Amino acid sequence: MLHRRDAMIRLGQFGLGALSLPELISGELAQAKTASPSSRPKAKSCIFLFLWGGPPQQDMWDMKPDAPAGIRSIFRPIRTVVPGIDVCDQMPLLAQVTDKVAFIRSMSHPSNIHEASVYHTLTGKQNPTLISPRNFRRRTDFPNFGSVISFFHPAGAMPACVTIPRPVGHDGITYAGTYAGFLGPRFDPMELRAAPNSNDQPTHALSLPEGVDATRLVARRGLVDLLESQDRLLQHNRSTEALDGSYEQAFRMVANPAAKRAFKLDLEPPAVRDRYGRNEYGESFLLARRLVEAGVRLASVIWMYFMPNGRIANVWDTHGGTAGLGSISGFAMLKERYCIPPLEQAYSALLQDLAERGMLDETLVVMVGEFGRTPKINAAQGREHWGMCYTGLLAGGGVRGGQIYGSSDKLAAYPKDTPVAPEDLLATIYHALGLSPDSEVRDRENRPVRITDGKPVLALFS
Repeated sequence: MLHRRDAMIRLGQFGLGALSLPELISGELAQAKTASPSSRPKAKSCIFLFLWGGPPQQDMWDMKPDAPAGIRSIFRPIRTVVPGIDVCDQMPLLAQVTDKVAFIRSMSHPSNIHEASVYHTLTGKQNPTLISPRNFRRRTDFPNFGSVISFFHPAGAMPACVTIPRPVGHDGITYAGTYAGFLGPRFDPMELRAAPNSNDQPTHALSLPEGVDATRLVARRGLVDLLESQDRLLQHNRSTEALDGSYEQAFRMVANPAAKRAFKLDLEPPAVRDRYGRNEYGESFLLARRLVEAGVRLASVIWMYFMPNGRIANVWDTHGGTAGLGSISGFAMLKERYCIPPLEQAYSALLQDLAERGMLDETLVVMVGEFGRTPKINAAQGREHWGMCYTGLLAGGGVRGGQIYGSSDKLAAYPKDTPVAPEDLLATIYHALGLSPDSEVRDRENRPVRITDGKPVLALFS
């Protein structure tokens, strides 16, 4: 008998990049929901911009110009459109949109390790069992916050959660904390498979394989239905039952013209694409806007860079001296085409575009790394990992722009007041989306577990 896996392989690859259609949203039966979103109207969607590697707060948005040499940035602060809020002189475009942004300068957690900090940032949980650097994601993991959102807001023609252009990962490892964990594959984000150690070009189109039109897709669906009905006679288990709904959802997406249009950046006017930047970062930010506009609840953009040697670099990890990047200094890295220049162009364009379209009030935009950088500048003119104090940026979704929440000490080394942990940030995102942070899901042993132990930062909201 032809097994399901063989059938799917022979059907070919549908969907985004190397992701096969049945894998797109595969999974288990939905678990009983123990809470529902709060009734108060909040943001309809969230764009999460993850600066993987950890941007230096002292060199970007919490500068300390009076700090001593060896700590003080070589960049200088500049005034912005909001009196009292300064940013780095490398970010003049950001300076023009600070009236839309709330800066949390007191983000803090205890880890200086990438893997543990990524997990904490994306799940709101600390996991002492992670083995660095080989921390493959597992179904025992606590779910990524996007998967929690998917759990409480089931997908329709569009998925509830999309990760672009790739999940966090390198050297064959996709990091723990980047998918649904114990909630099961039904609630995994729609994502490209990680493509480390290759020179793959960004692929954003949701399209059928070459030579397969809609008629042939329908015919293939009939074939799959037949194969699946035969297979179910021999395989009566939970995963088999769940596949039905997952395949149905994937089929709706690839056959739905509106869903397909959301992924087609060439439908945007050339001036808009130029405004965001004709690079993977600008296109990812623009795609995120198109996705939430089409009904996606959470669009996550993961910042990474393929080095000339084909390997992935988390380029906000600005120690300096990285061989694959030419062994340049940490400060030089920040000025390169993979750090500050494309970030401020795409970020400022995103906020202005959302505002012009009347979408900013209903779209929460969150930008953060997994940690910050040390006050002390190292020998390579860069900074080391530092989780004890860093900065997160929020805009839209009911957040009052033009404000600073919390503060750091004179070296931006520790919070001076009102520390905000990753779980508090996730609680704030849930709150903005109308989901109570007290909501519960059930783990693999069917035990109720709160989606976060954090508290939302209510002072951020108007």
